[in-house]
Amino acid sequence: MEKPKKTSLTSPEDLKEAAECLKVIAHPWRLRMIQMLLNDRHMVSELAEACEIAPHMASEHLRLMQRAGLLETERQGRRVYYKVTEPHLAEIIRCIEGRFG
Repeated sequence: MEKPKKTSLTSPEDLKEAAECLKVIAHPWRLRMIQMLLNDRHMVSELAEACEIAPHMASEHLRLMQRAGLLETERQGRRVYYKVTEPHLAEIIRCIEGRFG
């Protein structure tokens, strides 16, 4: 019988940071925004429309994710676009899509 591989456990501090990050994305509208932003950059108005919410609400959700280091903005003239900066979000979204469709 083969012995199971020994894995090292993540530190409590890192797990606390991970939990905070997961709390930030644990909202249906934020998950939808992340799905969209993984495919292309978008303006607040586009994300708000896709989530069927007011732009000021979308802005607040985006600010939360930006403060958590998941997103950044890119200015092009008067337009401000959001884009994903955390590459691991793609894996999390794939997991969610695989489990929930």
